[in-house]
Amino acid sequence: MAGSGDRRKRTEHLVMLGGPRPAHVPGRVTLAGAGPGDPELLTLKALKALQAADVVVHDGLVSEEILALAPAGARLISVAKRKSRHSYSQDEINRMLVAFALEGLNVVRLKGGDPFIFGRGGEELEACREAGVECVIIPGVTAALAAGASAGAPLTHRGSAQAVTFVTGHAQNGEPDLDWESLAKANQTVVIYMGLSMAAPIATRLVGAGRAASTPALIVENASRPDERRIATTLAGLPQAAAAIRGPALLIVGEAMALARPSAQPREGEDLEGMAPSTISVGSRLRGNERSST
Repeated sequence: MAGSGDRRKRTEHLVMLGGPRPAHVPGRVTLAGAGPGDPELLTLKALKALQAADVVVHDGLVSEEILALAPAGARLISVAKRKSRHSYSQDEINRMLVAFALEGLNVVRLKGGDPFIFGRGGEELEACREAGVECVIIPGVTAALAAGASAGAPLTHRGSAQAVTFVTGHAQNGEPDLDWESLAKANQTVVIYMGLSMAAPIATRLVGAGRAASTPALIVENASRPDERRIATTLAGLPQAAAAIRGPALLIVGEAMALARPSAQPREGEDLEGMAPSTISVGSRLRGNERSST
């Protein structure tokens, strides 16, 4: 029997089927959060939806371990997005979801993290509503929660982080229009999704708006996955540290990031001694035996 990877390879360029719609009741679309990658962080509700799917339309960030939980007969369609390289446009994805549901199929739109945290779930929900297709939302563990948990760095803290704000490093037309002065206030955590390539302008904006250049910062690549990597730095060192990452990764800025838990296990081939103290990689292979403390 072919594995999940084989099924996905055969169907990721699937052409939409035409023809008359069946007379029976249409199917539905479930926007489900797959979490940050660790299959054990998938919710029970998302698992049940996945196991009942006829079609799974999934992001590139959804792990193979999670895709393997889909039924053997389900069609797996990858709509992976990478910077400057999209297999399908968002409009095409919207039409795909609606068309499959109107054919009477149970469609699961499986998204990395949470569908409503920079996952374009709102756009897909609107498309379903406009077409009269039932749409169910299942939340997921967003990457920021997994990143903070694995690093031992709380996103909120009574003494050093009375607020947490999630922002995106990219807007539809380039640099996001954010309230930099508000984000620059001390004693709060700012989590930047999709911000690797924008690390330099983001750091400049925050420092220019008044955030201290010495504010602790953390970059977490592949949060919750076996190859997770964490780099502890400062706001001033954020651009240099981000240059060493290929993503996907989160940038987290805030005083509470000073609590990030280091590990003595560098990434294979990485020389800790040759790196600046503020940009030492503190990632591990997450083999279940990380016992280091600050």
